[in-house]
Amino acid sequence: MLGHLEGHPGGTWQERWVASGLNDGVRRIRELRTGNQKVDGELGHSLLILCCLRVIRPSLAAFRGNSFVRYHEHFEAAQNDPDLKRFLALVDKHDTSGHFKRCARFDVAAALTTQGIAFADLTPEGLLHYAIATREGGWGAGYESYVGHLAWRIMAESGHFPKHVPSTLRGAMRAPAMTPTELVGRHDIADPDIHALFVAYLTRRSHDIDYTSLRDLAGDLCGKFWAGLLKVNPAQKDLALTPEDYEKWRAVLEIRQDGRPRLSAHAVMTNIRAFYLDIQGWAAQEPERWARWVAPCPISGRETRSRAKANRRAKERMDARMRRLQPALPAFVAAVSARRDHFHDLLKAPTDAAPNQELSVGTKRYRRLFTAGDARHAQIHGRPNIRVFDESTGKKVNVTFTEDAAFWQWAAVETLRHTGLRCEELLELSQLSIRQYIRPNGEVVALLVVAPSKSDRERVLPMTADLFHVIATIIRRLTRNRPDVPLATRFDPYERITSEPQPFLFQRTIGQRTEVINPGSLRDELGRLSDAVAGEHPELAGCRFTPHDFRRLFATDLVNHGLPIHIGAALLGHLDVQTTHGYVTVFQEDVIRHYQAHLAGRRAARPVREYRAATGTEWAEFEEHFDKRKVELGNCGRPYSTPCEHEHACIRCPMLQVDPSMLDRLDEINTDLIARRELAQSKGWLGELEGIDLTLQFLQYKRADAHRLGRMTSTNLGMPAVRGVRAAEGTSR
Repeated sequence: MLGHLEGHPGGTWQERWVASGLNDGVRRIRELRTGNQKVDGELGHSLLILCCLRVIRPSLAAFRGNSFVRYHEHFEAAQNDPDLKRFLALVDKHDTSGHFKRCARFDVAAALTTQGIAFADLTPEGLLHYAIATREGGWGAGYESYVGHLAWRIMAESGHFPKHVPSTLRGAMRAPAMTPTELVGRHDIADPDIHALFVAYLTRRSHDIDYTSLRDLAGDLCGKFWAGLLKVNPAQKDLALTPEDYEKWRAVLEIRQDGRPRLSAHAVMTNIRAFYLDIQGWAAQEPERWARWVAPCPISGRETRSRAKANRRAKERMDARMRRLQPALPAFVAAVSARRDHFHDLLKAPTDAAPNQELSVGTKRYRRLFTAGDARHAQIHGRPNIRVFDESTGKKVNVTFTEDAAFWQWAAVETLRHTGLRCEELLELSQLSIRQYIRPNGEVVALLVVAPSKSDRERVLPMTADLFHVIATIIRRLTRNRPDVPLATRFDPYERITSEPQPFLFQRTIGQRTEVINPGSLRDELGRLSDAVAGEHPELAGCRFTPHDFRRLFATDLVNHGLPIHIGAALLGHLDVQTTHGYVTVFQEDVIRHYQAHLAGRRAARPVREYRAATGTEWAEFEEHFDKRKVELGNCGRPYSTPCEHEHACIRCPMLQVDPSMLDRLDEINTDLIARRELAQSKGWLGELEGIDLTLQFLQYKRADAHRLGRMTSTNLGMPAVRGVRAAEGTSR
């Protein structure tokens, strides 16, 4: 190998290596030919030795382009580096498969070789560059496509990296939250003054809202508002809009780029109206900064009221969804639990089964699969994935992955339906969230502490026995191979920050990475769960649950079963009871049940004597009352057992209900009153004249009511009668 390099120019072996063209990574070392077959076979091992001894420093492309067998073992032996040995000891102690330990050792050896440094000089930037360049070069496969995860984690936990460095490689690879200047810069605003205005506005608002809201606000102002306005009027230089330009912009806003109507147009208009009003208010405090941008808001308050209408329509759609999901919830929960138990039993059953051996779990039959790929997986990781063939569906099932997914799906469903937590709050639960409270009588109450999220207020939930069982099952699963719940990180998509390692409950280990389930994955898992359950239970077809559905179902169940709504608001973490009202879906059966309970309670509060059986005399008086209410023009509506209070001045009495068939009689009375009025006017009877005018006015009202009743379809209910024989006084009303 050195003889080949000696034929190239350079004063060092490194310079000759570069001059040979092998450092570009285009040619592999195996492509060299010396004419000696034995020598050609040793060239690869020769390059390995030269790299380990630091004689040459290959580029990453050249290093990963050549295949080295157990390179990290040779490299570690050649270095005699105490810092590297301490790192290797930590790798050996880590609870993961031998394959991933070898990956961590190889990643460090490759980074040190290609960068020509000692282990003490390996910085986070250096390892991050190695991981990204390896991934972009396509030199990894499977889990190795994200190289360096375990190595990064061990170096961060051991203190090799500074404290401000993210504890995981995934956290370091994530793009940080963009600044207001960067958010505005994404929309290519050419006018520097308008650009500066939006940056200043977003900077001031960034202190009040989270990053996701700030990003959406920047999109509404810079994209939907200003970019749309420039399509209408390219010469626009300020915020003063003409009515014509505003109407044209509204038309642009209503249609999305794909041609479909924009459902969130009312939300965009609300943000833009707030933008105008904020500037008007700030201009009074800081005129030197904001006064030049003050302009009349083109969006009136009446236009933004459409948002309230849209919210009502959304509430109606959500109520309809809850009325469809609530009856299906018990069957769904039972199916999810049965599915978890089924795959748990299936995972245990075929562990020692021979290839193609038939298995029966419940009513389903399977056949064990074991291929050369399974054997290689067992050789690399120490254990194979359990795979079976489902005889009923004709599909292959990776039981190891499916059982793990089924467990976390069950855990999420059970925790959500017993607590009503938001998705973010669920994923923030950790072992530190479990507390206990000892009552004065010695009873121990388990509590679940919910970290501040949307309302920025911590709250405590008493755990039921079912919820405590779920939490205990999760902890038992996380600690089945270790004494404590492992530490994991969680990425907050709203603030774009990665948390410090904590004993989170909803964490999963995939390959080298141990992280908390993210909200998008949780929604996808519940969607796949709904589809899988519906395939086995046709009655659940069309019932697709989301994490927030369980929160609404929890709120509805609390309030509809008698819990005071302000207590429900405290359990849900709502600052306003009206918010809880919006979560509660009212069912028709609940309305009837609560109203009947109200009547029963009202009857119980009244004297018992009022509910005794009616005598025959009392019943006769009751019937006679209705007979006495019949008058010439119709029927009197006065209550039972009350006399006429208006001295039978029926035309003026509001209790009189004129029969439509007596309209002719009203005409006669009207004619008579007019004649009497003329006589009173001729005689000068002013007091009589005033009374006749008042009677004529009431008569017109009665005529209008009679016409209205005449247009309605009436049903004769008849008179109520005592059940059974009249003489049986023991009967009830």
